[in-house]
Amino acid sequence: MADKYKIVHDRDTCIGCGACASVCPSKWSMDEDGKSRLKDAVKNEEGMEILGSNDVPLIEEFSCNNEAAESCPVNCIHIHEVRDDGSDSKLI
Repeated sequence: MADKYKIVHDRDTCIGCGACASVCPSKWSMDEDGKSRLKDAVKNEEGMEILGSNDVPLIEEFSCNNEAAESCPVNCIHIHEVRDDGSDSKLI
């Protein structure tokens, strides 16, 4: 289990199956366009939804978000562990 992490959601790849919102409704919802939305995320320049950062990583609800990522059939949810030195490594 990661102590500090960030989530990267490749929304363009999302097929709208709803698995993430089903297993982790506190962080994921279904949007009007039929695709999932990572709650409270910001979009980066590539159009990815990102929650947490290397400077300010997430420290709670890892298991819920991990389950959402693992349930995604198209692997569009990525979790990165943020290390103490500010670097990160992709877990999922």
